[in-house]
Amino acid sequence: MPSLRAAADVVFQQCLALKPTESALIVDDHPDGAIARALWESAGDLGAEATLLLMCPRARNGEEPPAVVADAMRAANVVIAPTSRSLTHTAARRRACDAGARIATMPGVTEDMAARCIALDYEALSRRSTQVAEALTAGREARITTALGTDLRVPLGDRQGMPDTGLLLHPGDYGNLPAGEGFIAPLEGKAEGVLVVDASLAGLGVLDEPVTLTISQGAITDVNGGMPATLFAATLESVGPAGRVLCELGVGTNDRATVTGLVLEDEKVLGTIHIAFGNNLFFGGTNDVAFHVDGVVTAPTLTVDGETLIEAGTPRF
Repeated sequence: MPSLRAAADVVFQQCLALKPTESALIVDDHPDGAIARALWESAGDLGAEATLLLMCPRARNGEEPPAVVADAMRAANVVIAPTSRSLTHTAARRRACDAGARIATMPGVTEDMAARCIALDYEALSRRSTQVAEALTAGREARITTALGTDLRVPLGDRQGMPDTGLLLHPGDYGNLPAGEGFIAPLEGKAEGVLVVDASLAGLGVLDEPVTLTISQGAITDVNGGMPATLFAATLESVGPAGRVLCELGVGTNDRATVTGLVLEDEKVLGTIHIAFGNNLFFGGTNDVAFHVDGVVTAPTLTVDGETLIEAGTPRF
């Protein structure tokens, strides 16, 4: 398995194509973060102006970073964020991209995950992710079913699917590392059915029992499933109605990812799907809230306009 430093080199040399004339900002919230230090050393060894910035952890995914961090992100050519909570769905990320930054967010990444899931065949990953994104773009409605009871219809309208290829080479590009999904912001207020999340929910780790979500008019109306469901329902209650809105349908395309309880990796597992609730303002949706949480489903059957993309967990792409 590649070392952590080898993975950091792949991040800057392949995923972000960092140039010696550029500035690289590493934003972390772990005081002794080995991943952030490996990234900082890698960027510096390439000759770039590398800066490591430590902030206090955020309370939830999608919460804005401090103003000083947001300003630094906007001033950098490249930003990497191996933070405990995601900065992807924040105004700070969007404004930095608008200013031309290339940004990779790595919320919850572990040393094992980085070493195992980042050094891979990006040509194959890009091909799979693009194929999924194109199918979601071309479709008008997705349907997800599982043996555990999921039966959810998700209208897509004319929204654009997006590929998460891990190749962030142009000004304004952003995505996760490890990478590997095709995703879309479905039409708000339209999804109907039942979603049984059996792998993981962001912030709760691997689920010891499934969480069943009833979805009506595009939002969660009921949560069932023991202690994980109780905890998730409490989180939703603390966020408010906008946090219940179904905001994303994603399909995993990374053949090195496994279910570990960390959604950053779990949602990338080849043959899984994930449904997210909360903010989708920055990838084609209209729901604006400082919250974004993903639930990962294994062994799904996913059809788009009747065409099968995944059958009981086996990809057809």
